[in-house]
Amino acid sequence: MVDLRHAPARLLVADDNKVNRLLMTRSLELQGHSVRCAENGRIALEMLRRDAFDLMLLDMEMPEMTGFEVLEHLTADVKLRDLPVIVTSSLEGVADIARCIELGAEDYLHKPVNAVLLKARIGASLEKKRLRDQQKEMVRRFATSEVAQDLQQSGFALGGRRVLATVMFCDIRGFTSLVESQPPEETIELLNTYYTLMFDAINGHGGVVNQMIGDGLMAIFGAPLPLPDHGAAAVRAALDMVEMVELLNVERTAANKAAIRIGVGVASGEMVAGYTGTHQRATYTCIGDTVNLAARLEEHTKLAKRTILIDPATRLALEGRIVVDSLGPASFRGKAAPVEVYAVAAAAIG
Repeated sequence: MVDLRHAPARLLVADDNKVNRLLMTRSLELQGHSVRCAENGRIALEMLRRDAFDLMLLDMEMPEMTGFEVLEHLTADVKLRDLPVIVTSSLEGVADIARCIELGAEDYLHKPVNAVLLKARIGASLEKKRLRDQQKEMVRRFATSEVAQDLQQSGFALGGRRVLATVMFCDIRGFTSLVESQPPEETIELLNTYYTLMFDAINGHGGVVNQMIGDGLMAIFGAPLPLPDHGAAAVRAALDMVEMVELLNVERTAANKAAIRIGVGVASGEMVAGYTGTHQRATYTCIGDTVNLAARLEEHTKLAKRTILIDPATRLALEGRIVVDSLGPASFRGKAAPVEVYAVAAAAIG
């Protein structure tokens, strides 16, 4: 197993004393690290925002921008706040040391710095950073980029907030029969291809896929990050999804496999969006009457024989930019009054 504490890293040394920079650089390069230097805090910040570093060694007393000011800027920058910083300074007051730690410094070493101690602290800090990077990668792998960004900016907390957004539900028609007619390996291959195409269409219009159950999926447009014109974005994504399925069917027909069809329900309005579950296992989702209506519209595509159905709020958001057909009012489970249903004209089921 590789010892992460002694793996090479890209380090930035910020110190206004030229001799200190040279001595520190030589010591760190002998340990195998790649080292660059900045003669003051302002230059150090510019370098951090321009290039990627694994750790910074920061002096406190520098011209133009002190080490304290550098730490304050790092704390306020979402992209840099997790960078490990080891303070190397001749300041000895407990208040100054405490302030550095409160501003996010990983450690504090007095000058002149003991080389053995510095090596150990750098190794420990780099190991912590790699663990944090692995956690971020896991979040990016199992959550959408929008959710990952929301977590990074706002942190994790169970609960939700009211948002105006658009919800989409989609599934494959006759999927159960299709599963029974082919080997499991073919079903897995189909689902992987199907989800790849659907994700591409949804993400391409700013949507977030937050649930996948069997052949069905749920997507949100407008949360966790705001999305202008979310209703139209969802409908355009649905049209792209239909087009991609048609292209997939060309390949399936050529391979003597059954074509697939999808049904899509889209609804816009107020909902509560946030993290639900427990602190050990949670998911980002949304709930509310709008969400239920989108699910009912997706189910209604089977009866209406239309591929994409939308609610009045989504139709209003389109402002005539996409042609829709009025199918009249329909009664849905959980709705006290009938709802006007509209079908996107370019997506009729053949």
